[in-house]
Amino acid sequence: MEQLGDLEAEIMDRVWSARGPVAVRDVRALLAPTRPLAYTTVMTVMDRLFHKGWLTRERAGRSYRYQPALGRSAYTAQLMRSVLSEADDRGLTLLHFVHAMDAAEYETLREAVQWHSSSRGRDDEEPTPS
Repeated sequence: MEQLGDLEAEIMDRVWSARGPVAVRDVRALLAPTRPLAYTTVMTVMDRLFHKGWLTRERAGRSYRYQPALGRSAYTAQLMRSVLSEADDRGLTLLHFVHAMDAAEYETLREAVQWHSSSRGRDDEEPTPS
């Protein structure tokens, strides 16, 4: 999956925040205070997000109800993997990343590495916050 454009990211932010299926009109209303857009613009972008795999949808009468295919944290992890894959020196890049962490973030990372190293860290198992 590729990185989201500005409008795509704004729309995904509203869909993630909704915590349930949303129609185009719902997302348009959520965007309206800061970014008034035509209904057709929001509909087109959401259709593209569906075809790119970012959204799922189900027919609801004459329209669709959309939900995110990935959670916000999974999207962020995907972005991090993408950036890391482009680094000349992945190890050094990771060291800089860890150096910038605060104590709580470092502890979360330590727990994630421990989880990954344990028998629970199988490929078919999703990480969960502790």
